[in-house]
Amino acid sequence: MTPYVAPAWLPGGHAQTIWPVVRKGAPPAYRRSRWDTPDGDFIDVDWLAMPEEADAPLVVLFHGLEGSSSSHYAAALMHALAARGWGGAVPHFRGCSGEPNRLPRAYHSGDSAEIDWVLRRMRTLFPQREIFAAGVSLGGNALLKWAGEQENAARDAVQAVAGVCAPLDLTAAGQALQQGFSRFYAKNFLLTLKVGSAAKLARFPGLFDEVRMRAARNLYEFDDAVTAPVHGFKDAADYWRRSSSKPWLGGIRLPALVLNALNDPFLPREALPAAQAVAAAVTLDYPAGGGHVGFVAGPFPGHIGWLPQRLLAHFDSRR
Repeated sequence: MTPYVAPAWLPGGHAQTIWPVVRKGAPPAYRRSRWDTPDGDFIDVDWLAMPEEADAPLVVLFHGLEGSSSSHYAAALMHALAARGWGGAVPHFRGCSGEPNRLPRAYHSGDSAEIDWVLRRMRTLFPQREIFAAGVSLGGNALLKWAGEQENAARDAVQAVAGVCAPLDLTAAGQALQQGFSRFYAKNFLLTLKVGSAAKLARFPGLFDEVRMRAARNLYEFDDAVTAPVHGFKDAADYWRRSSSKPWLGGIRLPALVLNALNDPFLPREALPAAQAVAAAVTLDYPAGGGHVGFVAGPFPGHIGWLPQRLLAHFDSRR
């Protein structure tokens, strides 16, 4: 990969993080289906093509925090899949498809139970099809946690998985986002999270402490006030500890790619696992540049085609 060189006014190569947001391409023409969940809620799944129209491999992409099928990385991957005739699907976490979900709960970084339900339903729908799963940021953490929890049983659902810029250690990630330039990203997340939380509270009065939610100055305080109590955790520290995928990487038994840039502002390089700390089935890929789901390649102004090709190369090698 030929990295995009950050301008001098952006320290630490963070231009790789924000540039794709500016240059994101239009998403493909999706077709949407709604799945009712076992607990009476729903999720919306956006398909690159209707599932019955192809028997080619299918890639299921789990998006990041406040992401969707329109996120730059989702659009780039789906275009790459369409170019080679593969199928693609983006299941939205609850409340992320443009319509509020029905229940008080939403989604969180350790929501591996939701990952399991989605992937096993995919396997039921397509029993003979090759299925691969990728997750970005929050979605990557939940996917890798699922793979480690399931061990050999994960092979019943998918052939291989990939986690991209996953906050493998949520405590380390949370601390990083309270320092320096990284606070810019945390602030942006907080703005959207508070808007969504206020709407949720209007529908479910008393679900959490509104005063604490609005006063939250960082993601730890937000998770302590909202995410933890809504999803059954004692507090933010308990949520971050129990939801991190890093402790589960040793249990993964199917081919897995863990892709994290060394200059990712969401996770310091010292928090990345070493080869001896993960299972033999796990491939660790730590490129020097890429920021948080940036991976801009080529001469200025660059393009974001490197990441889809890296994912497809991983999946190709497992066929």
